[in-house]
Amino acid sequence: MTQFILRRLGLALVVAMLVSTSTFLLLRLAADPAQVLAGEGATVADIENIRRMYGFDQPLLAQYWHWALRALGGDFGDSLFLKSPVLDLIADRAPVTITLALCSIGLALVVSIPLGVVAALKPNTALDRIALGTAVVGQAMPSFFFALLLILVFGVHLEWLPISGSDSWLHYVMPSIVLGYYAMPALMRLTRGGMLEVLGSDYIRTARAKGLRPPAVLFKHALRNAIVSVVAVAAVQLGFMLGGSVVVESIFSLNGLGRLAYQSIQRADFDTIQAIILMIAGVYVLLTFLADVLNAWLDPRIRVS
Repeated sequence: MTQFILRRLGLALVVAMLVSTSTFLLLRLAADPAQVLAGEGATVADIENIRRMYGFDQPLLAQYWHWALRALGGDFGDSLFLKSPVLDLIADRAPVTITLALCSIGLALVVSIPLGVVAALKPNTALDRIALGTAVVGQAMPSFFFALLLILVFGVHLEWLPISGSDSWLHYVMPSIVLGYYAMPALMRLTRGGMLEVLGSDYIRTARAKGLRPPAVLFKHALRNAIVSVVAVAAVQLGFMLGGSVVVESIFSLNGLGRLAYQSIQRADFDTIQAIILMIAGVYVLLTFLADVLNAWLDPRIRVS
C-alpha cells in the first residue's frame, strides 16, 4: 500500500507541474496584458513602459522561472487590475465556491446512489426506466438553461428562493441543484451498472444461500464493491464543479472563484488567472489521488494491478 501511495503521489506532482507550465505559456501566448492595462488610447511608449514595469519584456522562460520561484514560496503576486495580493482574493472568494461544490456533490450522491440501487433491484421496470430517463435528461439539458428555468419558476413566479447573492443558505439551493443535477446521471448509471454486476456474482449467491438477511447482503457485501467506480467519478465530478462553476456563479451572481476567474480573463489579469487554475488543478489532483487510495483500500486487486 505504501508503494502504491508513493507512485500515485509522484504522478500527482508531475501532473501539477505540467498544468502550471502549460497554463503559464498559454496565457502569455493568448493576450498582451500590457495593452489591456494601458487602455485603448495608450501610445506604444506607454505600453513598453508597462511591459518593463511588470517584466513582460523578459523571455518567457525567465518569466516562468521567476513566477515558479515566487509560487513555491507561497507568493502568487498581486492582481494587475485590483492591486491586491492574489492569495487574499482567492481566500475571500474560495468559501463560496467550496460551499457550492460540496452542497452540489452531496446532493448528487444522496439522490443518485439510492436511485441507482433501486433501479438495479428492479431492472426493466417502470421505476428503472424513470431513473434512466432522468439520467438522460440531466445529461442532455444545458446547465445555463436549467438554471434560467429554476430562476423563472422558483425565483420569479413562486418567489420561494432568492435568485442572486450568497447571504444565506437559501442562495445556494438553486445553484446546488443545477450543478448537482449535472453530476447525477453518471453517478446513477455507475451505481446501477455496478450493482447489477455485483448482484449476479457467485459470492452474493453464496451469501444468500448462507441465510444472510437481504439488507446485510445488499449494503455489507454488494454496495461496498459496487461503489468503487462511483467514488472515483464523484471525486472527478467534485473537481469539475470547482472549475466548472463559472457559468453557474455568473448566472446566480455568486462571488466565488468561478466568477473571479471569468472577470480576470476579461481583464487579462494573468497572475490571478494562473493562481486560480493552479489551485483548482491542485484540488482536482488531490481528490483524484484520495479517490485512488480509497479505491485501493476498498478493492485490494487495484493495489496489485
